Amino acid sequence: MKYQECNKIVKQKAFERAIASDEMKRSVVDSLDIENMMIEDQYTGPKLEEGKVTMRFMKEMMECFKDQKKLHRKCAYQTEKITICGDTHGQFYDLINIFELNGLPSETNPYLFNGDFVDRGSFSLEVILTLFGFKLLLPDSFYLLRGNHETDNMNQMYGFEGEVKAKYTAQMFTLFSEVFQWLPLAQCINGKVLVMHGGLFSEDGVTLDDLKKIDRNRQPPDSGPMCDLLWSDPQPQNGRCVSKRGVSCQFGPDVTERFLDQNNLDYIVRSHEVKAEGYEVTHSGKCITVFSAPNYCDQMCNKGAYIHLSGSDLKPQFHQFTAVPHPNVKPMAYANSLMQMGMM
Repeated sequence: MKYQECNKIVKQKAFERAIASDEMKRSVVDSLDIENMMIEDQYTGPKLEEGKVTMRFMKEMMECFKDQKKLHRKCAYQTEKITICGDTHGQFYDLINIFELNGLPSETNPYLFNGDFVDRGSFSLEVILTLFGFKLLLPDSFYLLRGNHETDNMNQMYGFEGEVKAKYTAQMFTLFSEVFQWLPLAQCINGKVLVMHGGLFSEDGVTLDDLKKIDRNRQPPDSGPMCDLLWSDPQPQNGRCVSKRGVSCQFGPDVTERFLDQNNLDYIVRSHEVKAEGYEVTHSGKCITVFSAPNYCDQMCNKGAYIHLSGSDLKPQFHQFTAVPHPNVKPMAYANSLMQMGMM
């Protein structure tokens, strides 16, 4: 009788799997609306502090369990997140605003900054020293990727070299140049999301193992995977074409699809381009651009944005913000005199 009962259950489960739709197979995370879950006034148990797990919370939670009490479902559902920021381009006061809006970096509030920390904005030194400071403080919770502006030729034209020499010495710029060459070119999150500053490649067949083998301790070449990671851009049409920048390529949704399939990834996150809303989702949701320098160069009137990735499926959540005031020092104040006459 037990066997027959068990066999009936097995067949029922098999039938349910057979008729399950794609919608039913989606992660349960998609059905949760954690932000709108209310914590009732009568609840006296432990609560997350600004959505973060702290040592105090953990101690209170263990005491709660010892007393055979229950943790509020909102706290039970909430998971750690990582915040991804795009270009900051020397806009120090907007960087500080990100931390005020989203919390300072910590072991429970990790960040990834996706390149182009310097140039254009005239507070690049303040930006990079702040970011390097957090990297030293939190080596396993604060991540920096190299952008196309962490290179000598861009720094010479767009202001960072001039700024460092004006505020300190030429020797210090040389040291920054050496450090920039050691920055990683890409980051893979939980084996599902690949983050890079520019984009995908001029040729098919590039694997994650190929990226690990790149000799990054140098100035980038004019072509090849290292160049593409720093310089390429997505385009709406399939295929590839010559980049409007004159470096690397533009890649279509079919290129993105093939790369993700080959490397068992869900989507890519990149930066490198100003977006009016601070972010843009293209290629059927598989290519996301994030840009974190609002009112870029005091001219573009764009919003800034950062992304939260959380949950088992790393579903992105977008957060927008606007520019804040800064001291009366114009963008490009330290740039090459030819560059001060116009912007690329």
